[in-house]
Amino acid sequence: MSNPAKPAVVVTRWWWVRHAPVRSDGGNIYGQTDIACDTGDREVFEAVAKILPRQAVWYASSLMRTHQTAEAIWATGFPRPATMAREAAFAEQNLGQWQGMNRAAFLASRPVGSHWFAAIDEAAPGGESFMDLYNRTCDAVDRINLEHAGKDVIAVGHGGTIKAAVGLALGGQPEKGLAFDIDNCSVTRLDHFASAGKKVWRLPMVNQQPWIADASHNAMHQPAGPEVIPETKLA
Repeated sequence: MSNPAKPAVVVTRWWWVRHAPVRSDGGNIYGQTDIACDTGDREVFEAVAKILPRQAVWYASSLMRTHQTAEAIWATGFPRPATMAREAAFAEQNLGQWQGMNRAAFLASRPVGSHWFAAIDEAAPGGESFMDLYNRTCDAVDRINLEHAGKDVIAVGHGGTIKAAVGLALGGQPEKGLAFDIDNCSVTRLDHFASAGKKVWRLPMVNQQPWIADASHNAMHQPAGPEVIPETKLA
């Protein structure tokens, strides 16, 4: 029997999808550059579509690659939502003067083992720090949790944005969110639980890749920021 004295818990389920791979960056850092993505691998989008909820509120960042990714999901036969909100707060980090620089050369100039382009509080010249990205992402998530409490929210975003959301779900630890890989087209599920006087997060899955059993789709792995490649691999 239900306990009428027990406070109700409202669960808002977030389904983050990273945009499809960018092929035309020329090996350069692109950050907030509005660059197109490659949505040609239909099997990947069919696999993603199978695990996303049908009755959901949709959001995408202000950059075209997230909208192209959403279109590719809908093209599989997934029900197109009546609307998809454009959320500028979910855009990738503005990397300022670093955008357009050769990625490999830039990373070679940075400390070894970094999970991101710079320390979380170091702003790119003419751009943002990761903390700037984290704070705007958190503000938007908090607002959407209030507006759409108890619903499924599908948010098509970027590697940095999703890492920020993971850091929020880990109890407000942005540097911990950076330790997670977020592959192109991967799905990250973060559940927000709210009751009277208390809010907590649960992380059912991070960087889920429903196509991963087929090696022909390995091109979906592109670093969302720096990536440490070990000199040797275990057998």
